[in-house]
Amino acid sequence: MSDFRVFIGGSAGSITPITTILSSLPDDYNLIITLVIHSSGGTKTSMNEAIASNCALTVIEVSDKEIAKANTIYVAPGGYHLYVENKHSYSLSLDKKEHYSRPAIDLLFTSAAEVFGKYCIAILLSGASEDGTEGLLNIKHHGGLTIVQSPESSQVDIMPQSAIDNGAATKVLTPLEISRLLLEYHNRT
Repeated sequence: MSDFRVFIGGSAGSITPITTILSSLPDDYNLIITLVIHSSGGTKTSMNEAIASNCALTVIEVSDKEIAKANTIYVAPGGYHLYVENKHSYSLSLDKKEHYSRPAIDLLFTSAAEVFGKYCIAILLSGASEDGTEGLLNIKHHGGLTIVQSPESSQVDIMPQSAIDNGAATKVLTPLEISRLLLEYHNRT
């Protein structure tokens, strides 16, 4: 299993890029992927099924104290904030909403920065708020790689544009370019 971890955040318009990115990964993909998508909680099961049906990796909705394993995509449950507790497990919280959202991308990314530092690969996709920018800045400050979906390829560009405008993006890429980059990390570890 690789030391690197992948953290993906998205909101409005992010399901298509998520599917594009994850469908290209092989079933032995060795970087653990953690995913926060803004949702009300009502459509989470069908969204997880849609993701799972388009990728070779196991897709799991995170439980509190869940132990992370390779070849798996961990998805934040609707209505809960998701944190990286340590290098091996997650924790869930019902703390107040951030950017009108629970789960919030900033909270996952910030906890990931504190635990994994330079071994974070954080990806911010399409969305209609500024959630994710502060978390990306924390990851960048800790030496991690921050990737933002190009606004031109985003269905809703507010979230990626906020990250770019605030200097949080190390790279600005299309979903296809993001999937190629993730495959490069898989191949080198």
